[in-house]
Amino acid sequence: MSQDWVARSLRSVWHPCTQMQHHETVPLVPVSHGRGVWLYDHDGKRYLDAISSWWVNLFGHANPRINAALKDQLDRLEHAMLAGFTHQPVVELSERLSALTGNVLGHAFYASDGASAVEIALKMSFHAWRNAGHGDKQEFVCLEGSYHGETIGALAVTDVALFKDAYGPLLRAARTVSSPDARNAREGETAEDVARRAALDVERLFAERADKIACIIIEPLVQCATGMAMHDPLYLKLVRELCDRYQVHLILDEIAVGCGRTGTFFACEQAGIWPDFLCLSKGISGGYLPLSLVLTRDEIYQQFYSADIRRGFLHSHSYTGNPLACRAALATLDIFREDDVLNRNRARAERMTAALAPLAAHERVANLRQRGMIWAFDAVEPDSALAATFSRRFFTEALQNELLLRPIGRTVYLMPPYVMNDEEIDGLAARTHTVFETVIAA
Repeated sequence: MSQDWVARSLRSVWHPCTQMQHHETVPLVPVSHGRGVWLYDHDGKRYLDAISSWWVNLFGHANPRINAALKDQLDRLEHAMLAGFTHQPVVELSERLSALTGNVLGHAFYASDGASAVEIALKMSFHAWRNAGHGDKQEFVCLEGSYHGETIGALAVTDVALFKDAYGPLLRAARTVSSPDARNAREGETAEDVARRAALDVERLFAERADKIACIIIEPLVQCATGMAMHDPLYLKLVRELCDRYQVHLILDEIAVGCGRTGTFFACEQAGIWPDFLCLSKGISGGYLPLSLVLTRDEIYQQFYSADIRRGFLHSHSYTGNPLACRAALATLDIFREDDVLNRNRARAERMTAALAPLAAHERVANLRQRGMIWAFDAVEPDSALAATFSRRFFTEALQNELLLRPIGRTVYLMPPYVMNDEEIDGLAARTHTVFETVIAA
């Protein structure tokens, strides 16, 4: 049965982020159902979802509490336009998220996916400066190796050649500054030293062009798609100070790193700062339904508040603030509160880090690192031809060991759901080690 679904999918579906020809040799897994941290195919084989289905699933597949909330919402309201109307789930979700920022941020603006949230934040920044009489502030700044999505605006502030180069003629050029990636440490440097050095690069740019720069966008603490590049929270604190000094908006893309993934609900909490715009998606709905949003400061909201419709923010899409997605997000927030998730995750993280210790000592492993519920390491592969195929080979071998793992180049990472038990944690670590040994030996 599984092979029938695979054949039908290959005939009819164009799969994302995929060179489709690779499926001549790389398996396509037809999922039948999910339970907890496991996905099952139609033949009964199971796979531990160690990357949370692209970083979205927080509390396991078919979570009974989120299921119950959605079933209840289905009988109340499936959707209504948010222009001229409102509804209970979107109001309650907006209020609760603002409260989590101490009401520093609010006025949630909703979309569907992470890239759309980034588009919204970029447009809001530019438009707010224009409404304030600073129409020359039109430039965007991003970090080396940054990834913020694949719509045109989001791709313009992405610095991953594989995704960006083909569409270069379509994109508005952005300014790029050094990454605070702790792996860039010179001899004798700490992660804080790298953060200070990267912040100096921002300061030099701001000193030269702040009158032209609208905003800088950062994925705080972990730049995920560039290979889980982790940096010290000091960097965020220093950039916040620079943005205040030079009058530049700070956008934090917490699409992948928010919702507890880095150890605090919002990653920026670890730096003791708040941005001007905060983008959320992925885990906010528990991995159930497409939902994204942007939170911003009241003073920015006030720049749009006017009798003149031209000063309004006229961005929209039909499913903005969908009640089902918002209800899933409210159920997700309930689980965080009722289950003391952040504290329980600290215990899970300690156990996983200890279980990965034998892998950390492997001679072909470099830079094993961890931040909250994210672990990553870089495979040392001197042969360039083997390095080029490492990710596909690792993915295929992982499936043979009941694991869903999808390396980024030579970077193997774990971003599992927050519901793993001790047996699943130990098994994930041990099997990751086994897979790595097999792939390196080959």
